[in-house]
Amino acid sequence: MYISMGHMINLPTLDIINPHINPITYTITLFVLTILFLIYGFDILKNGYKNLIHKVPNMDTLVAIGVVSSFLYSIYGMVLIIKGNTEHIMNLYFESSAIVIYFIKLGRYLDRISKDKTKEAIQKLAQITPNEAVIERDGKEIKVTLDEIKKGDIVIAKPGEKIAVDGEIIEGFAHLDEAFITGESKPIEKTIGAKVIAGSLNYDGFIKYKAERIGRESTVSEIVRLVIEASNTKAPIAKIADKISGVFVPTVIVIAIVTFLIYLILGAEFSSAIITFVTILVVACPCSLGLATPLAIVVSEGLCANNGILVKKSEILEIASKVNTVVFDKTGTLTYGRLKISKIYNYSNLSDKEIIQLIGSIEAKSTHPIGKAFTNYMETNSIESLQVDKFENIAGLGIIGEINDQNIIVGNSKIVSKYNVNNTHLEDENELAKAGNSIVYAIKNSEIIALIGVNDIIRENAKQLIIDFHAKNIQTIMLTGDNLETAEKIGKELGIAKVISNVVPFQKAETIKQLKSEGKCVLMCGDGINDSPALANADIGVSIKERMRYR
Repeated sequence: MYISMGHMINLPTLDIINPHINPITYTITLFVLTILFLIYGFDILKNGYKNLIHKVPNMDTLVAIGVVSSFLYSIYGMVLIIKGNTEHIMNLYFESSAIVIYFIKLGRYLDRISKDKTKEAIQKLAQITPNEAVIERDGKEIKVTLDEIKKGDIVIAKPGEKIAVDGEIIEGFAHLDEAFITGESKPIEKTIGAKVIAGSLNYDGFIKYKAERIGRESTVSEIVRLVIEASNTKAPIAKIADKISGVFVPTVIVIAIVTFLIYLILGAEFSSAIITFVTILVVACPCSLGLATPLAIVVSEGLCANNGILVKKSEILEIASKVNTVVFDKTGTLTYGRLKISKIYNYSNLSDKEIIQLIGSIEAKSTHPIGKAFTNYMETNSIESLQVDKFENIAGLGIIGEINDQNIIVGNSKIVSKYNVNNTHLEDENELAKAGNSIVYAIKNSEIIALIGVNDIIRENAKQLIIDFHAKNIQTIMLTGDNLETAEKIGKELGIAKVISNVVPFQKAETIKQLKSEGKCVLMCGDGINDSPALANADIGVSIKERMRYR
């Protein structure tokens, strides 16, 4: 492009490739460079002519005919120039052939990047489950790969390990993190008879479970299948484009041929007729798709990226203007997805900071997610951790330890009963429980010194976001795997009238499909793997990460 047109806007050019000084060298240089582009875009040319032969011309066919026609005509002009007829120097179209191929390739490169990202997401889904597990056979523990586990095998999960396959607990007790499936931010208490899901994290207990659903039957595999199905479904707008191409391409080819013949019949020179023929094909070839669209995508996605938004598919930018229903996941989307200290009842002469320092110092030795609320608070507020001695974890109840020779107990209401500590704070406990809090008692030397509520709290800008959606007459819905009481509380606080709770990933996807079948243009906003099928089935899926930015 620079060699061909640089001189037209007075850009500096070498005399050896200046069309007015050395027309032959100029022409041959363009010819050689264009051949490289034809080799680069050979797949487009091959596909275009193959579709033409099979009588199913598409956009590639227009590109191929236009590119090859302009290239052949330019070769004709090159021959005349070499013979001394330099008048044809301005009638070369080598750069048109090269640039059209370049921008088509650029557009497909951008599309390939988005597909690669989808593949990465699916691969990450498949990697949720561990590669190995421990099973019990003939009273012995044997380490095996996931493929070696069979239905009916007894699988063992120790604290800190992931559940290998879907199954049912036959021995033991533990708290499991199932947030990636259910969206529930708090660990779920599981005991004999409870179902476990592959990929869940065992926080604190030793359990044995019988393998029930393995391989493609597992919950995770089902999620992967749903995501792939939704990703491979062609959008309605793409189907319309295909139909238009089926009529548009043959029509343009016919018009070009008819125009070429009319020019010849009317006595025009062959060169004028072929120029007109090539012009129609080149102008009609999908420059809007191959050139303007990729550039528009680059600019639009750049603006989105500056606002913390990464767009995977270009058509999303067009669909966004039609959205009339926004569906939110709760945990990690409307809320932070991490447990935080929501309220402290202080019954001692210690400050709140000193209370949290005692609890956080002991919780630092625990793997329980509730403990993270205290350790994160200490880290954020630069509170120094104290030395803890005689630490002990009491499964399902809490933890104990000694700090400065004083006995400290931290846990739920059951640990209060276990150590026969007098509890006169049941009313406060009920208030915290009604608000959806996890209960944490702090006991010092057999006396309750504090009662703390730990909960997942609403994001700062979530309420304003809902208000703005309603101002634009956009319906908002909460779709969560969490329990009804907690979901309705959050929904009421945010002003979301419609709340759908206790749903698993498959039900989330079905809900989205139902909304779309009602004629609604749905945007689904979530953060976890449990939201993947719903995100993929929505008209627009918005996956948010650590920080939700609102503009």
